[in-house]
Amino acid sequence: MDTLNLSDYLRFLVRRWRIIAALGLLGTAVGVFVTHTTTPQYQATSTLFVSLQDWDDTVKLNQGNSFAQARVRSYAEVVTSPYVTGPVAEFLRLDMTPSQLSRKITTEVPLETVLLKITVTDTKPVRAARISNAVAHRFAEVIAKIERPEGARLSPVRLSITEHATRPRTPTSPNLVLNLALGLVAGLGLGTGLAVARESLDTSVRSRSDLTRCLAGTGGTAVLGSVVLDQSASRHTVAVDDDAFGRRAEDFRRLRTNLRFVDIDAPPKVIAVTSAVPAEGKTSISINLASSLAEFGSSVCLVDADLRRPSVASALGLVQDAGLTTVMIGQANAEDVTQSAGSFSVLASGVLPPNPAEMLGSEQFRTVVRSLADRFDHVVIDTAPVLPVADTPAMASAVDGYLLAARYAKSSRGQVTDAVRALQDVGATVLGSVLNMVPAKRDSEQYGYGYRPKTSGRRERLRLLARATLRPRLRRRGRPATIGVFPAPAAPKGKDTTPVAAQEGGDHH
Repeated sequence: MDTLNLSDYLRFLVRRWRIIAALGLLGTAVGVFVTHTTTPQYQATSTLFVSLQDWDDTVKLNQGNSFAQARVRSYAEVVTSPYVTGPVAEFLRLDMTPSQLSRKITTEVPLETVLLKITVTDTKPVRAARISNAVAHRFAEVIAKIERPEGARLSPVRLSITEHATRPRTPTSPNLVLNLALGLVAGLGLGTGLAVARESLDTSVRSRSDLTRCLAGTGGTAVLGSVVLDQSASRHTVAVDDDAFGRRAEDFRRLRTNLRFVDIDAPPKVIAVTSAVPAEGKTSISINLASSLAEFGSSVCLVDADLRRPSVASALGLVQDAGLTTVMIGQANAEDVTQSAGSFSVLASGVLPPNPAEMLGSEQFRTVVRSLADRFDHVVIDTAPVLPVADTPAMASAVDGYLLAARYAKSSRGQVTDAVRALQDVGATVLGSVLNMVPAKRDSEQYGYGYRPKTSGRRERLRLLARATLRPRLRRRGRPATIGVFPAPAAPKGKDTTPVAAQEGGDHH
């Protein structure tokens, strides 16, 4: 795991708040359980005063007071001795041994006093008071006997009970508030530790900064954008058809713009979209990248070169059986099997071959791609994942560069790095990467408000479709294509650049 600063820790603690909260609640529940299952304990305390007898002189009294303070700490150790606990256990007929009784007794000597407090803890409040008082009486007798000089009738030390133990009304333990606080703190601490451990072991890409750090070791491949997660994407494959100014549509426009600035001197024309492993949304990115390029006024052809699990045709409602492989084996021309997807054209995969890697690495594939690049302003190729198969690196000589898709919280940093290096090993150019399916609340780079024109979605889609279909016709007739804000790229001389989408009326599927 990379070195994290305080903001990174706060970010992943917020991200893991569920497990922290769950363990905090669990700790609180354990505190409640312990409170209700623990046997209540009661404490009774008696207090003794230590003094010296027959000292009337003031100086002697002061000396005696100092003597008593020094001796009282030693007396505290005698309270739990068998000389005290044995007779008390026998007198009260307690069902316990002297050593067991001594474990119930604690003593306290307040600082700079001659007081000795004897506290007894027991499960029964009355018995706790009886034991405390009995121990105090027996302790006073033992000390008097110990301190009495040989041959003397009285001991110079006198212990007086200044406060007898009384029956406690409330138990001292368990303490509900304390147990709840301890359980909550322990649960939160355990949850935080578990969150840190999971974050340390989690190698998935969860932000653009994660992806940037991941790609830094591969030559600094740029992160060109992120695409917000849309639960309705499966029903509305082309983002601009669902909501022309929605978050997802704007994300693809931003991706389109960033791609145009990757290499200003030699802008990429044939772009292959791939991913490290399956199910990372590369096909959705391919389709919407083609749509956003067409929205810009360019003629675009989307090629499905995933000859193992093609999905472009099914996503757009087109025919899959005739397409790329049909053209490569000479059964049809590309113009004959190119289909319209509204504002852009589509060359489906065709019949799946037994040797996809060999076909995609062949001269025939390069010829087909070059012919499409001559007819269209942009060619977007949807490919197979890089790591499971060798198909995608095999076509490196036919494309200008690769766009690598990574899925939020699914793609691991190791997979992304391995995919980039696999492409670099064959001399391919990695144009950049895009983080896909980012939850809206995680995408900190997006605005939190809607900034959109005051037009209906249907009217805006019709306007965009008209702009995409009229521009090529105006160019074909020799008129300036001035629709929209940005000028369209110049058409290649001597070639008919009219896409099939314009020839067939540009119907949406």
